[in-house]
Amino acid sequence: MDINKLVKKIENRIPSILGRKMFSKYAVLLPLIEKEDEIHVLFEVRSSQLRRQPGEICFPGGRIDQSDRDEKFTAIRETMEELGIEEDDIQNVSPLDYFVSPFHNIIYPHVGVISNPHKINPNPAEVGEVFTVPLSFFKTNPPEVYKIKFKVEPEENFPYCDIIGGEKYQWQVRGMDESFYYYEDRVIWGLTAGILKHFLEVLEEE
Repeated sequence: MDINKLVKKIENRIPSILGRKMFSKYAVLLPLIEKEDEIHVLFEVRSSQLRRQPGEICFPGGRIDQSDRDEKFTAIRETMEELGIEEDDIQNVSPLDYFVSPFHNIIYPHVGVISNPHKINPNPAEVGEVFTVPLSFFKTNPPEVYKIKFKVEPEENFPYCDIIGGEKYQWQVRGMDESFYYYEDRVIWGLTAGILKHFLEVLEEE
């Protein structure tokens, strides 16, 4: 390959996230409803029958299928399946910032309005219950934030002899923040709290 062919091959390439093909991709909806003359955030409690994270608080969402048109479509589809509502019941869906996790996942959060919350009929195979929290509560009660550090443990046959510093190499310590919101007897944390915190920050932007 000569230099001109090489340049031609890459000049119009659209950049993406390095290693993106290896990532699992999910879409999530942060649902808003009108209740008692207030805006409420709706949460799900995952069914106790689920293998992964049973009983945890979350937003509707799931893995992006190859047949899905885009991330927004996935967020709406998953919300319909989990809450037993129709597409017309989910309005004004807009994207938030997507999140690349340290565990090879990309999460595409959205926010939307459920216009007919009385029609919600949760799928018991996935949802144990639903509950709502006034948006005003979160605006006046910031989360408690804790640090998680990831320990570096190279595998047994790691070639220390090929790097400067060898076994004494100063690895960069990586970490992440975990937010916790406490409402009555509910604990909202993890990815759900992270998406909620980001949404509240978006509302505060000028």
